Amino acid sequence: MSNDTVMQNDILKTKVMGHRGAALLAPENTLASIRAAAEAGATWVEIDVYLIAEGGLVIFHDDTLDRCTNGSGVTRDVRPMDIAELDAGSWFSDKFVGEKVPTLLDALECIQSLNLGLNLEIKHDGADVENIVPAVMAILRDHWQDNDKLMISSFNLAALALCYEIDDQRYLAPLYEDIPDDWQAQLVAIEAYSLNCDYSRLTEAQARAVKAAGYKLLCYTANDPKKVAAHWEWGMDAVITDDPTQFASWLDN
Repeated sequence: MSNDTVMQNDILKTKVMGHRGAALLAPENTLASIRAAAEAGATWVEIDVYLIAEGGLVIFHDDTLDRCTNGSGVTRDVRPMDIAELDAGSWFSDKFVGEKVPTLLDALECIQSLNLGLNLEIKHDGADVENIVPAVMAILRDHWQDNDKLMISSFNLAALALCYEIDDQRYLAPLYEDIPDDWQAQLVAIEAYSLNCDYSRLTEAQARAVKAAGYKLLCYTANDPKKVAAHWEWGMDAVITDDPTQFASWLDN
């Protein structure tokens, strides 16, 4: 997928993407959060896929279970049968008592049933990307139908490089807090579709350079429209937000 092809095939037909579903409206990275994003009018959601014991793939963000479930311990070490028993909703509010940590397959089925686009972030800080990427890519191959409604993002460039090696037709998006000087070389190496970055650290010069190079520019995690008002002028294509209702004027009709 050359950059010229990317520029011609504009998959991102939205300016507002729900973060971890809609993390201020429902417990993050749950099916309830995905549904909340859809109910708020978002047509794309971002969620995190995390590798656990026995090769399990779940939708979860943290390295430990404590913050977002009634469990405790290291997320990577929990078995699928045990994480399935955890409550991932009561920490948020009584309304969501009993909400579960979804598997990747659960989430794909839910998102497609709602006709949403998906930005799937691979949460993996280690070098052993071969333990997560091939499994994720296999599930996407077998269970995700529309490639033009799928973006794969990660802070782990090695993970994205392996995604590209497995399937060079996927839309890939490196994630950055601070954009490095060699960002363009990194994007070229995987024929990336977009650059996704922290809105609060992005400069106008960086934004305009990304756009001049032909890439989409997505900014996370903005919950106050005033704080990214200038970013639209710089060329930001979409905002990733915990509360899509805050960007109602930018939501698709």
